Amino acid sequence: MSAVTETGRTAIPGGSLGQSVRDSLVVAKRNLIRMTRIPEMILFGIIQPVMFVVLFTYVFGGSMKIGNSTDPDVYKDFLMAGIFAQTVTFATAGSAAGIADDMQKGLVDRFRSLPMARGAVLTGRTVADLVQTAITLLVLAVVALLVGWRTGSAEPTNAGRIIAGFGLLLLLGYAFTWIGALIGLSVRTPEAATSGGIIWLFPVTFVSNAFVDSSQMTPWLRHIAEWNPFSATVQACRVLFGNPGVVDSSAWPMQHPVWASVLWSVLIVVLFRTLAVRKYRQADG
Repeated sequence: MSAVTETGRTAIPGGSLGQSVRDSLVVAKRNLIRMTRIPEMILFGIIQPVMFVVLFTYVFGGSMKIGNSTDPDVYKDFLMAGIFAQTVTFATAGSAAGIADDMQKGLVDRFRSLPMARGAVLTGRTVADLVQTAITLLVLAVVALLVGWRTGSAEPTNAGRIIAGFGLLLLLGYAFTWIGALIGLSVRTPEAATSGGIIWLFPVTFVSNAFVDSSQMTPWLRHIAEWNPFSATVQACRVLFGNPGVVDSSAWPMQHPVWASVLWSVLIVVLFRTLAVRKYRQADG
């Protein structure tokens, strides 16, 4: 039989770590089931990045200079890593709005009354958002292939490197969902969470090497762009995909983009998960 702790919570066999994993998976399953019942959530999440692909590829493709080339095909291969990264980070707004909605409806209060790990509600939500992001990324990759994007266009690559590139994108997306979780816990309405979850993403994604070669920026802006965590993942994906990337840079993240991407993403997860769980516990009190 299960023992009852001094705090009144039921002790589940397997220890706190095992309990936390099980509880997180239960919450993740609940959120995934909810997503399947509201398919427009996934549909609209796919339409936006597809529009970005089409607009940037066909509207700006012939006017962007990458290195010494204005070839639209070169820009297309340069662009896609930035679109992929933008897509996974924009999932932040959905995470923020979802958590704020659960808070407003009192669902989180009902979770708190159950004998479950305190961080499981947030972890389960971020894991479910990661699954949705992976589905969106898969569809977007197919669209990119249809419009002419190809791996290995600048240098040879292989399946392992390509999978690693998509892995870095999902890691970045997961890291940013924890920022969304903190925002969702810090506001009072889903509308405010949506605005707060997306407005800061525009300078993060556009002051970067995602859509233009950062070497063409003014020196102070170029420095910001090159040390932007978002830029590190974009550059890492270009390296792993074998696509054209920023080559005229002495900044450490641009010289070692894969390591920089991993370090930035892990740092963001550790920092914002700690802050989000602390915020959740304060609200619990």
